[in-house]
Amino acid sequence: MRRKQPSRSQRTIHAARPAETPPQATAPAPLAAVSLAGLLSGCTGPQSAFAGAGSEAENVAFLFWVMLVGAVVIWVLVIGFSIFVTKARPGAFSEAAGLRLIIWGGGVFPVVVLAALLTWGLSIMPDFRREADGPTIAVSAERFWWRVAYDVEGEPGVAKSLPPGGVESANEIWLPVGRRSEILLGSPDVIHSLWVPAIAGKTDAIPGRVNRLVLEPTREGVYHGVCAEFCGDAHAQMGFRVVAVPQAEYDAHVAHQAEPAAVTSGPGLDLFLSSGCGACHTVRGTPADGAVGPDLTHVAGRRTIGAGLLPTTEASIAAFIHSPNHVKPGVEMPAFGALPDTEIAAIAGWLGALR
Repeated sequence: MRRKQPSRSQRTIHAARPAETPPQATAPAPLAAVSLAGLLSGCTGPQSAFAGAGSEAENVAFLFWVMLVGAVVIWVLVIGFSIFVTKARPGAFSEAAGLRLIIWGGGVFPVVVLAALLTWGLSIMPDFRREADGPTIAVSAERFWWRVAYDVEGEPGVAKSLPPGGVESANEIWLPVGRRSEILLGSPDVIHSLWVPAIAGKTDAIPGRVNRLVLEPTREGVYHGVCAEFCGDAHAQMGFRVVAVPQAEYDAHVAHQAEPAAVTSGPGLDLFLSSGCGACHTVRGTPADGAVGPDLTHVAGRRTIGAGLLPTTEASIAAFIHSPNHVKPGVEMPAFGALPDTEIAAIAGWLGALR
């Protein structure tokens, strides 16, 4: 059977159609660059364990980098040798040589390396457990904020409560640089975990138990802390700040926190009391003596409100008073949106003056 020849018009159309070019492969360089930038962004900042600002975090970070470099070197050697004996020079080694490689490379070498790492790791642990030579601070992890009390006397143990007294604050822990401050950690409700990645490892706050954590900042600055144990709806918004300062500045801060509120009269205070806020919050120097929520005596002097959630401004305070569950879902503070905006603004203005 003869094949039908294309007509003249069909040949013209085919001749006019441009030749198709194969699709070009997309270079992976931009994606790799973005991925690398994302990874490296986690190596710095006030909440990075790689940007160590405490003795424990610095030692652990150094150990990590040594192990990482060693692992990369060993991986390169193993992969390179595997390619060499299977692709470049197959059959170049005898069975006896292979047996020796398994014994020394697969048995003796890993044992020596792991023993060295274990010895090194154990050698730095006594330094982590040294006695504290700085202040003792009680920290109570509560849904979903942190109660802080400076200059307390107590000790860790089972079936104990945090020691009473001290100079109370909330959601911000000041520490003297170069001193080993002892944190007595507990909780009245559920298990939490206090973690300041830039300074030290995490420690659980367990109801019915007082745990001990020693923090030794080596560099001045403000560092972020978090709750590292799921504790409820607002777990991810249960943060705090650690402020590392010289000893003299720390002493002055604690002395100031012990003073009564800066403003102890006025329409803002009157509305605060008549709205029932004093039943949950303490403001020293006023009739407000509640113990359910954070102490607000010097709330305006803290960097954030809502446990590290919002910057401390009058607008933030007013928003939190109006709709706390909208700002921080799961928070146990009731909303006061039924109050007129002018009254909320007056309360926020008064609290904004409590430095």
